[in-house]
Amino acid sequence: MKKWLIALVGLLVVFTTACSSSSSGSGDKNGGEVSQELTYATTSDVVGLSPILTNDSVSSNVIEQVYETLFTRNPETMEMEPLLAESYDTPDDKTWVIKLKENIKFHDGTDFNAEAVKYTFDKFMDPETAAPRASLLEPIESVNVVDDYTVEIKTKYPYGPLLAALSHTNSSIVSPSADKSQDLMKEPVGTGPFKFVSWTPGDQVVIEKNEDYWQDAPKLKKVVFKVVPEVTTAISMLQTGKVQFIDAIPTEQLQRVESLKNVEVSKQEGTPVYYMGFNMEKEPMNNPEFRQAVAYALDREAYVKKLNGLGIEGNSVIGPKVFGYDESANEAGYQHDLEKAKELVKKNNFADKELTILVANRDSYMLMAEIAQSQLQEAGLNVSIETMEWGTFLDTARDGKYDMTFLGWSNTTSDGSELLYPNFHSDNVGSSNRVRYSNPEFDKLVNESRENVDQDVRAEKLDEANKLIVKDAPVIVMNHGVVTAATDQSVKGLTLDPTGQWSLYNVYRE
Repeated sequence: MKKWLIALVGLLVVFTTACSSSSSGSGDKNGGEVSQELTYATTSDVVGLSPILTNDSVSSNVIEQVYETLFTRNPETMEMEPLLAESYDTPDDKTWVIKLKENIKFHDGTDFNAEAVKYTFDKFMDPETAAPRASLLEPIESVNVVDDYTVEIKTKYPYGPLLAALSHTNSSIVSPSADKSQDLMKEPVGTGPFKFVSWTPGDQVVIEKNEDYWQDAPKLKKVVFKVVPEVTTAISMLQTGKVQFIDAIPTEQLQRVESLKNVEVSKQEGTPVYYMGFNMEKEPMNNPEFRQAVAYALDREAYVKKLNGLGIEGNSVIGPKVFGYDESANEAGYQHDLEKAKELVKKNNFADKELTILVANRDSYMLMAEIAQSQLQEAGLNVSIETMEWGTFLDTARDGKYDMTFLGWSNTTSDGSELLYPNFHSDNVGSSNRVRYSNPEFDKLVNESRENVDQDVRAEKLDEANKLIVKDAPVIVMNHGVVTAATDQSVKGLTLDPTGQWSLYNVYRE
């Protein structure tokens, strides 16, 4: 009888311990095993789910998991490697012959092949498509099918960054049959490790494991991209295990996140750049002395100190982790000098103008705006702030309906040409050039940086263009980014790219 009682007590102890374990912050457990489900919290909803018709980081986070590109950048070496491509050859400086991997299918069961690549790029480049990132493939003259698994890309001129451009999320290959039969903005179909399940606007996007993935299937069975507008709420959900992954941690929340016992934080210097942009088609923003007054008024050193290690100071538009960077560009810009700012404001009667800073409702941009507003007011400028939801903000900024704003560029190609061309070349005014900057000398230098396969020449031209735009100041760099992520301690295998991107393919929970 005593042996039976001792055994029963032991069983109860084991049962109680197991129940206690399953309710801990480290997350879901089913039958003693951690659930292979992951919830990622984002403060903004996706704009859409087509790589052709979107151009924002929030949408890209989902697109990255569902679609794939011909090439990818190794996050450790930063070198280009084939993904859907098998290999490539360049018979001359304007011809790229790309062999494709075989036996890969889209999620709708159709074949990935040369026709799919041609269809995707032709649609992307078609002016009627009005792809917001059309500049990415602007150098391509034609895409030709050589055979089922070989494509030939002809460029208009020698184009050094082509492989980098083909690694960009917006160059992901779509299923032609799906694109013809449904709206890929709402129902994406790619070749990636995860398949689309559902999108409830304003609430969440759900994707699931692609059991038939051409590489080994991912370990995660289901991923939810949950919209949590308040970052403090997202952090609380991370703490309690309702969310297992957040990124782009706001500087004012970093200490709190790092103090959570069940959470691991990753940080590294990255390629993103954040800047104040002027609408160069409106007064007084098109006046160089106004832009100089603002540049002198902004104490960016003090701002970066408030980022608690999540920002790197510098005037250079091209950052330290981006091809084409030269630290001497930092000397071409303007340092904080409040008295000079006040002199320029008084000289030009800039204080008489009522100006507005347009800001997306994201914590990092809001912090920039609040600090900048205070500093500009101290210089005598009359500045107010207007906030907008992310998708609406992108449209409004693209259309030039603002005075000043704050913008960022994650630079997922890590190439200076693919930073300067889409954002500041006059070809892209009205699309990705939201500051509407137009300078023939700058355009020429950027073109020369792109129209050459000699990397030394490209670096030289990028440095010249960079110094020119820093001095001209259509934008004023606030900081270069440090990319961050915070995961529940049960999450393993996540690699944070310097671009801020991440793939869930190798992620699992234990």
